[in-house]
Amino acid sequence: MDFAEPIYLTCFVPLLLLALLLFFLSKRKQAAINRLGMPQLIARLSATVNWSGRRWQIVLWFLALALVIVALARPRWGAQVEVVEQQGVEIMVALDVSQSMLVEDIKPNRLARAKLEISELMDRLEGNALGLVVFAGAAYIQFPLTSDFSTARFFLEAAHPGMISRTSTNLAAAIQVAATGFNEERASQKVIILLTDGEANEFTDEVPAMAQKAAEEGIIIYAIGFGSPDGEPIPEYDELGNLTGYKKDRLGETVLSRLDETALQQITLTTNGRYFRAAADGREVGFLADAINELQKGELESRFETRGIERFQWFLGLAVLALIISELIPDRIRQKSSQPETVPGKALNVKT
Repeated sequence: MDFAEPIYLTCFVPLLLLALLLFFLSKRKQAAINRLGMPQLIARLSATVNWSGRRWQIVLWFLALALVIVALARPRWGAQVEVVEQQGVEIMVALDVSQSMLVEDIKPNRLARAKLEISELMDRLEGNALGLVVFAGAAYIQFPLTSDFSTARFFLEAAHPGMISRTSTNLAAAIQVAATGFNEERASQKVIILLTDGEANEFTDEVPAMAQKAAEEGIIIYAIGFGSPDGEPIPEYDELGNLTGYKKDRLGETVLSRLDETALQQITLTTNGRYFRAAADGREVGFLADAINELQKGELESRFETRGIERFQWFLGLAVLALIISELIPDRIRQKSSQPETVPGKALNVKT
């Protein structure tokens, strides 16, 4: 036997303390009665009290509470096989890991903030299947569609700019690779979420075509833009993570990375999705999660599970029975009259 909610078993501790308290108070009460003296008078005054019944009432009340605690812990024994169907939406997240995502115009930086928002999305999208694509000048699937978000977070934290050698940004490749991550046999809605600064500098002419192809396949694309339109310099770090300077162009000028919202807005408009700019308070995560939760949910997975059979009903029924019996126990005992009986039609002979 095991319990589905064993935390409730800790309630036995205060129940035991309550029993000890009542026992202590009953002893004090008995000691106070004994101090009054005249035990015969006290016995006559309490002769009709059902002391044994009262003790049994207390025992039954405590028994009922103990049974309710066990019922709350949901005891299980035996097993049954069930078919479990998981319903939800298929979501491929495309995370930009290009060098420009290290810009600190949004704290702590664009990439770190994007990771935090993906992690928060996982919390809000329980029950859905989520996969991750990382991209820069190229794109590949970091982990496929899964509902195991604890493992997914491990791979998410490992994403960094150095994992892709091509340092440019290719939004078209991100959309194309993300679209291959879906299971075509499932009828659930398919969604791509782009998290990027939108500053594509490679194959930009292919982006509208890829967005249109995704729309034709029924894929909805949402996008969150990180950064500011004004632009900030791109930091460069050594192998130890120390800042060594800022990226410069061939003329020695500091390169500014700007948020390009136009391309992201066009992509989402083509696929009937929505674009959000990353705000300081992260409100866009809630808006995005609400939008996804409104989409059509389909069967993501069917599997057989062996589950314990819950038996809490027995304990709950016994608790109710114990309470009923306790209420049927009389509080007083009827005593027979000690006076002599009179017989109708006959008079008592009194000697004088």
